[in-house]
Amino acid sequence: MTINLTARQSPLNFNAMPAIEYRHNFPLPVADVAAVFDASGIRRPTRDLARIERMFANADLNLSAWHEGQLVGVCRALTDFSYCCYLSDLAVAKAYQNQGIGHELIARVRAAISDEVALILLSAPEAMAYYPKIGFEKIENGFIIKRSR
Repeated sequence: MTINLTARQSPLNFNAMPAIEYRHNFPLPVADVAAVFDASGIRRPTRDLARIERMFANADLNLSAWHEGQLVGVCRALTDFSYCCYLSDLAVAKAYQNQGIGHELIARVRAAISDEVALILLSAPEAMAYYPKIGFEKIENGFIIKRSR
């Protein structure tokens, strides 16, 4: 199935759109996830569908947003449900951004992990201004060993 999440003939009228449906740990077609990643602007290895499939198969939490049966947003997290949770992916197709979908996906992660679990993420440089707007605090005490591929 081919999904085109970027081409629109006319501006979207979000007031007339049916509500977004959210799903928790729902099986996601890997090609649809790759399409959302590409349509969102997030950089992920979308040509390597086997890798994308492993990313979601091995996550503890997968939240998804759907509009009229079409996947439009994904959120993937790794957690112990006791102390910490790493928010690894948050992607919403650009045609659906600025409608609160990303914020709602994060709210659903927070509800699943409880308030005793810290939610941690690494932000892409272009998304640094987004996360403080939805309640994240910037931290300076982190370290990384970057992937080699």
